Amino acid sequence: MTRKLFVLNGPNLNMLGHREPELYGTTTIDDIRDSCARLAAEAGFELFFGQSNAESQLIDWLHDAYREDAAVVINPAGLSFRSIPLLDALLMLRTPIVEIHLTNIHRRDALHQDSLVSTVATSVIAGAGAFGYELAIRAIDQLVPRASEAA
Repeated sequence: MTRKLFVLNGPNLNMLGHREPELYGTTTIDDIRDSCARLAAEAGFELFFGQSNAESQLIDWLHDAYREDAAVVINPAGLSFRSIPLLDALLMLRTPIVEIHLTNIHRRDALHQDSLVSTVATSVIAGAGAFGYELAIRAIDQLVPRASEAA
């Protein structure tokens, strides 16, 4: 049985490396995709990596993750704080969910502190920058049994 992993990224993350580098760093979404692909392969995951500025696309990908019984690493970006439709899609999942934020949202202004996604996430990683994606994949690797362990 192949372990599947979806790494999903929300609005404006396509601008990483350019947008507010003093806050988000200089690593680009392509750099993150490459790192995730390497780590997922090492851990034996079939990876889907996506970034969209459209809430509906993220929800469609979560529906795909549900159908494929895939674990999810999600950086919902600005959708973290007000998106009930995204929350509802995450509630469908039967697999681990790791929420990731490049910044420590708990040290930011009040608008950026209370993530709805955190209420359903198995784990939350915030403030580790792009390295947080590696931590998230390593966490998923521990949370999702390998075929030899599931038997």
